[in-house]
Amino acid sequence: MNSFTRGAFAIGLLGLAGAAHAQFSSTITLASEYDFRGISQSAKDPAVQAGLDYDFGNGFALGVWGSTIDFKPTDGDFELDLVGSYTRAINDNASWTVGFVYYTYPGSDDVVVDGETYPGFGEFPEYYVGFSVGPFTLIQRYADDLFDSGESGAYTEAGASFSLPKGFTLDLHAGYSWGDYWEAAGEEILDYSIGIGYSINNFDLALKYTGTDADRLKVTSDVGNTEGRVVFTIATTLPWSKS
Repeated sequence: MNSFTRGAFAIGLLGLAGAAHAQFSSTITLASEYDFRGISQSAKDPAVQAGLDYDFGNGFALGVWGSTIDFKPTDGDFELDLVGSYTRAINDNASWTVGFVYYTYPGSDDVVVDGETYPGFGEFPEYYVGFSVGPFTLIQRYADDLFDSGESGAYTEAGASFSLPKGFTLDLHAGYSWGDYWEAAGEEILDYSIGIGYSINNFDLALKYTGTDADRLKVTSDVGNTEGRVVFTIATTLPWSKS
């Protein structure tokens, strides 16, 4: 998907949003770190993230999402994803969803440092199907060209969110990265997190501890870190509620 296609997608989404503001939303997040499945995408530095979504009101939704990243020495300081989904309720307590995420990294190119080549990030799509029952969620994701590597990869994740006294929530998550890509890399990886959430006015605060069981792929440097660490985020979704 070239830059023109990405731009046309974003412009079209903005046009739809302008036609029906009630179905348009944008979420802005400040994070102490951008972690992706337990792996640091911002070299353990703060990240700014923003999403633009359009809900068609019939179960379909489209959006774009971006975040600052840092995988030096590889070029590229920004991730831009195109997303789409369809969600259907089963009953008052359960639902299912299918969707895709198209990951892109504008400006990411191969870099040669001291004679060693560091590959840039390539574009790739990932598809998923998920089910939610009460506070529990299970999602299966699959990419036939994970990280533009030519190898397939899958990600199975489960999560739960429980209400606590005083408006707090307890958020649990576990995910498993597996498939040809991870076998070729030498290790399939389990990631996990446990966190506390709290909403005040129009802002959502979250504090979590996240990490992985990486052994052969363990990274102790800031770039691509896989060790256990604490991540804090504060997010707000526009337009703000009038209540």
